[in-house]
This record gives sequence, structure tokens and C-alpha cells, in this order.
Amino acid sequence: MLRGVETRPLIKHADERGFFTELVRQDWIGDDSLQQCNFSITYPGVVRAWHRHTRGQTDQFVILHGAIKLCAFDDTTAELNEIILTSDVSQSVRIPGQYWHGFKVLGEQRAYLVYFVNKLYDYAAPDEERRPWNDPTVCPALINGSAQDQRCGQPWDWQYTSFK
Repeated sequence: MLRGVETRPLIKHADERGFFTELVRQDWIGDDSLQQCNFSITYPGVVRAWHRHTRGQTDQFVILHGAIKLCAFDDTTAELNEIILTSDVSQSVRIPGQYWHGFKVLGEQRAYLVYFVNKLYDYAAPDEERRPWNDPTVCPALINGSAQDQRCGQPWDWQYTSFK
């Protein structure tokens, strides 16, 4: 994983009433103090990418419904992390804002995503730098730590399906 990118399984505590799970805890996020919680619904097949935060924002993502492919890309090392998040296998993913990141909704269901951030959104001067979802300069040399992935050395293709 890129330095600071972390995945954490979420434990469901179930009984006859339903279940309970912790989505984020202070001891999981270290020095990141939570300032805001956001919720988005995204339609099947939609790509929301690429953006990064240049003033220290860190995002903590949890998928509540559906499935997404979440990616983080480091311009300096050309390393890309690709993480599949589904509501069936609960986990949270922490992405430091200096990495370009985004996601694509997988499958036929809407994705319900909640994310916690350590900086308040500044409406007058947002901490977001953007590039197109299909930017050809996002060209990973490593994917999840491997140079053996056939997608290495090519512009990132959100539409690529490894299981055809």
C-alpha cells in the first residue's frame, strides 16, 4: 500500500435484533481529528475521479450499500492502489489527501458511501485539485505493489474488467 493508505476490516456484532459495527474510531485514525462526515449516493457505472487535497485533508471511506473500485495514485512513484469495497465485506479505507483518488461503482446497484474527513469543507476555497477521470497521465508503474499487472505502463482504464 502507498504510505498512509490503510484498510481495516469492520467487525459486525450481530444478535436477534440486527447488527452493530463501528465505522471509525480515534485509535484507527491517529492524528487525524474528524471534522466532517459526508454521505453520497452514486449510480451504477459512474466514475468519480480524479481529485486530491493539497492542504492536508485525509479521507476515511466506508461503503454502506453496493460496491466500488476505489483507487489512490501517487504521481511521484507512479504507484496505484486498487481496493474493492463492498457492503458484503465491511471495511474502511483511509487515504491521505496528497494522493489522487477516486472510485467507480461496480455492479447494478447504487453505491452508498459515507466518508469522514479531518478538515472542514471550505466553500470559498475548496481543498481540491482535479484532473479528468480518463487523464492519460495516470499511468501506473506499480499496481498494488506489483509491476506484473498487465495494466502497468498504460493509462488507467476505469472500464477495464479483469474477469471477462
